[in-house]
Amino acid sequence: MIDILYEDNHLLVVVKPCNIPVQADSSKDDDMLSILKAYIKDKYQKPGNVYLGLVHRLDRPVGGTMVFAKTSKAASRLSKMIQDHDFEKVYLACVKDDGLKDHDRLIDHLLKDQKTNMVKVDPKGKEAILEYDVIKRKDGLALVKIDLKTGRSHQIRVQFASRNHPLYGDHRYDPNCIKNSQIALWSYSLSFKHPITQETMTFKSIPYNKPFDRFKEALDE
Repeated sequence: MIDILYEDNHLLVVVKPCNIPVQADSSKDDDMLSILKAYIKDKYQKPGNVYLGLVHRLDRPVGGTMVFAKTSKAASRLSKMIQDHDFEKVYLACVKDDGLKDHDRLIDHLLKDQKTNMVKVDPKGKEAILEYDVIKRKDGLALVKIDLKTGRSHQIRVQFASRNHPLYGDHRYDPNCIKNSQIALWSYSLSFKHPITQETMTFKSIPYNKPFDRFKEALDE
């Protein structure tokens, strides 16, 4: 069962498990939208199709906090907040610690190849900005907290990999990745104004997947 962090008539905030797609794809595997629509339909005995708006995404292997809109009005307002950068996303990641600064602001231009679905640093791409702080270092890895300023595809993975600090378990952007390892990237917290009440809300979830185990004490603080 999906972990529900918050629910009202307008919002549904959940913890997305790792390796589940956000929406249906060619794999035909269970996806978050379908699972949550079924949950709403069953809980409220709703007839017909259930509306659930997808306002942001996580890559399939990535887990963590997500918000869905239960009405079209909420979806529209949340999407505008994201577009206007009034929606704060904070991630946790384990990256290769090879001279990594304690804090930095990374700015690049990223371009996506639609055929391969790979993203690269390219001056012709869209601007990508993030800031990070190192929380803990251990076993050649650094646990970093990332304040995502823009929401480009594969942004965190590419910005760190391009600086020789690839994420642990990132098979796509780290040629030296350990086989069958789980990517160490987690949507830690979301902060935004409720689309109806305008109350500022923050939701957090602690990563439970194996790559973060070595930093358990730091995460529990």
